[in-house]
Amino acid sequence: MDILEAIRARKSIRGYKPDPVPRGILREIINIASRAPSAMNTQPWEITVVTGKVLDNIKQGNIDMVSSGTTPEPAVRSKPFEDKYRQRQVELAIQLFGLMGIAREDRVKRAEWWQKGFRFFDAPAAIILSVDRSLEEARSQFDIGTLAQTICLTALNYDLGTCIEDQGVTFPEIVRRFAHIPESQRIVTSIAIGYPNRDFPANRLESKREPVDEIVTWYGFD
Repeated sequence: MDILEAIRARKSIRGYKPDPVPRGILREIINIASRAPSAMNTQPWEITVVTGKVLDNIKQGNIDMVSSGTTPEPAVRSKPFEDKYRQRQVELAIQLFGLMGIAREDRVKRAEWWQKGFRFFDAPAAIILSVDRSLEEARSQFDIGTLAQTICLTALNYDLGTCIEDQGVTFPEIVRRFAHIPESQRIVTSIAIGYPNRDFPANRLESKREPVDEIVTWYGFD
């Protein structure tokens, strides 16, 4: 797939077919994506790929934690969005809930949707990205972002969909228990990956982008 076509086509996939993704294809994707840039070529990422029973155990463990009322622990703690950033977040939620037929006052369906994120949106595989705790957080976080985007773009060449989402790893003790990720690594985020279910309503979402002239300031041009 042409790189420009891939950039335009990439979207967050939130519904997958149950078909397993072959290990060989996942290996090819990661091999290519590992060409992503990193500060001074430090390549800070540690990559764990899970599927099958291991992934099922993580999904169930997450749901058990949610059901028990345990508070998730995102890798990067941040304050709530405000102003235009909050508005963009709200617009996305309105689009998603509209496609899924979830009314604002329907707490049951909203809770079911929330839990779906803890199940990696029922993807048949997940890629977990972590970094060594000795590394400076802000810089390694940026590098993880370049790798994640490159994985998502590469996956399109294999007709695979992805969703970068930290929800699946916000109970790190569950992930560590089943994926054997050591405490010396800080779990940053995950990528749900699989063959998209084209009939799943949320996959019809086309999230909006701001016009270039709204986000760019130009200097020194005639």
